[in-house]
Amino acid sequence: MTHVEKLSALRAAMKAKGIDGYIIPSSDPHISEYLPDRYKCIAWTSGFTGSAGTLAITQDFAGLWTDSRYFVQAVDQLADTGFELVKLKVQGAAEYADWLAKKLPAGATVAFDGNLASVALAQAVKDMLTPVGIVVDGHTDLLDAIWEGRPTLPTEKAYLLDLAATGASTKTKLDQVKEVLKAKRADAHLISSLDDLAWVLNIRGRDVKCNPVVLGFLLIEGTQQTLFIDPIKLDASDVESLKAAEVAIKPYSEAFTAIKSIKAKQILLDPKRTCFAMFDAVPDSATIVEAMNPSTLLKAVKNDVELAHTRNAMVKDGVAMTKFFKWVEEQVATGELTEMSIADKLQALRAEGDAFVDISFDTIAGYLEHGALPHYKATEDSDAKLKPTGLLLVDSGGQYLDGTTDITRVISLGNITPNEKEDYTIVLKGTIEGSMAVFPRGTRGYQIDAITRRPIWETLRNYGHGTGHGVGFFLNVHEGPHTFNPSNVDIPVEVGMISSIEPGLYREGQYGIRIENLVHSKVLTQNEFGEFMDFETLTICYIATDLVEKTLLDQKHIDWLNKYNAWVFEKLAPHLDVETQKWLQEKTKSI
Repeated sequence: MTHVEKLSALRAAMKAKGIDGYIIPSSDPHISEYLPDRYKCIAWTSGFTGSAGTLAITQDFAGLWTDSRYFVQAVDQLADTGFELVKLKVQGAAEYADWLAKKLPAGATVAFDGNLASVALAQAVKDMLTPVGIVVDGHTDLLDAIWEGRPTLPTEKAYLLDLAATGASTKTKLDQVKEVLKAKRADAHLISSLDDLAWVLNIRGRDVKCNPVVLGFLLIEGTQQTLFIDPIKLDASDVESLKAAEVAIKPYSEAFTAIKSIKAKQILLDPKRTCFAMFDAVPDSATIVEAMNPSTLLKAVKNDVELAHTRNAMVKDGVAMTKFFKWVEEQVATGELTEMSIADKLQALRAEGDAFVDISFDTIAGYLEHGALPHYKATEDSDAKLKPTGLLLVDSGGQYLDGTTDITRVISLGNITPNEKEDYTIVLKGTIEGSMAVFPRGTRGYQIDAITRRPIWETLRNYGHGTGHGVGFFLNVHEGPHTFNPSNVDIPVEVGMISSIEPGLYREGQYGIRIENLVHSKVLTQNEFGEFMDFETLTICYIATDLVEKTLLDQKHIDWLNKYNAWVFEKLAPHLDVETQKWLQEKTKSI
């Protein structure tokens, strides 16, 4: 079926069921950002492959609501599909619900599949539509009947991590979660989100590309813990290890039945990380406590073992990045390099590192104007050939058994203009300002965002994405609950968190610049004014200096850059051959 035919079939199904508007979110029953193939509903329906967006369909209009990261991509992928791009004004907002409220008459019905919508999203839709007399049905899946050959759920094996890898046992983590439940006066808790489940049970899997997670639900009810998972995923030894941690195993398909029959008086559910279908299955006899999963904050604060492992992973990742950029520089004149081929090469170099498992997201290798697309992924149609001229942006990361990495660098392939150097230097100032930040304990992410943006704002420039996100320990590359962006997220930057700092600047149709490091937030000092924190930079890869316009930097920025690049050489040189050492030494010379 073409996308036009799929849309026609969907509209026929809507008409048959008396549905006037249908919403398809980008999600799954675990409210994941990255999805198993079975739940890539937006890509199947419309052809749009971005990781954030929502389809809203009526009989006379079909739109994709997405944010500025995907505008150019969406226009290209939606061509001739019957779907149109609708540009979100606020990232993540349910603006399609407001559109449906204005478009449809009272008495109309809007439906969605509650397995794909978070409680928070479902409530936002209801709050917008119910007051204007529109009926909301959150339990209708129209896709399954028309999706021929729909992928089944993955059956890859899961595996447990030992104490030496995690620094905390499953029993310890369950006790930490239960302490929070006790404070919230909840005697039950359902964990739907895959990274939370993975962290609590020290379990990893291969069910989602780039994210080492396994499909499952974890129900904590009183003193009982039950993992709902496809039994084929676990070896007998894993079952015994979980049993020793007082975790029972039941089939994945029984999770909804278990929720319908819980005996608890109060169950804690995270409205942002629990699907509406599961939420709605809770019996009336139980009171729902809506709060963030306790494990979400607990796993964001890394312990000393996780941090030590992560520092080791950063060395391996830095070695791969160094070899990669040297190779690109040497091979670009051949005319044989493309965005896709260099992404493959980088993955191969990472795979040479000990304990490499996978990349942590699809590599963004953006040459020239493709660098201006923050979430660009080269395809056979777009795959650009590299030439010895212009800017190359590479945003990539690795999943190692001892850590998760995420790094962005921009390099010159030749013939750089003064404007490109100016833009690069201004973005670099932002990265340095964020990295050098000193702040009182209790500071929120939006304050770090503003500190990072200040030197960019001063030049009347800006970027449309957030400044940073949390990063998991051998887990999801995007991890909450904290974030460095302009939104007023009331989560303080805690000691032990790993975050990205990644300001950017994008000239549509020309080039893009983003310079990203991961940092660890730590205590700096305490005095009569309180406790102060700063960041330890974890990422180990040179920052190109041939693109720097030195006159735009203050001495503190120059000192930071020189010190950072010298540290990079010191950390990586012992792991490089003599020729690569000499190359890196040249790249890390003081400016």
